[in-house]
Amino acid sequence: MARAVIKNFGKPEETRKFPQGRVELLQIGGSTIGRAIFEPGWRWATSIQPLAKTKSCQAPHLQYHVSGVLRVRMDDGTEFDCNPGDVSLLPSGHDAWVVGDEPVVVVDFQGMVEYGKSPSAAR
Repeated sequence: MARAVIKNFGKPEETRKFPQGRVELLQIGGSTIGRAIFEPGWRWATSIQPLAKTKSCQAPHLQYHVSGVLRVRMDDGTEFDCNPGDVSLLPSGHDAWVVGDEPVVVVDFQGMVEYGKSPSAAR
């Protein structure tokens, strides 16, 4: 018989820290759900790219934006802002950064399995 499972980001199973941010991870229902906290000044190209070693973020994301403004630039040059209350589906091939002085908090239902993992941890 299936049973209900409840987890809380207050007690993440794993936390990955990187310059100006962190990702807190929960495993539930066979999925990895991540809460990302990006501080003002965070940018994928300077914080995560050195770990990922790719030109742009190759992880697709399905995210709920809790707080702050996240600006996204797709590899084709398309640029847009994600605001609190938005749900975004971002395909592979993008950069992103925090706009303003408020931290960005997103809950990501896809794309956090390897996100922010140091190369030594991947071995």
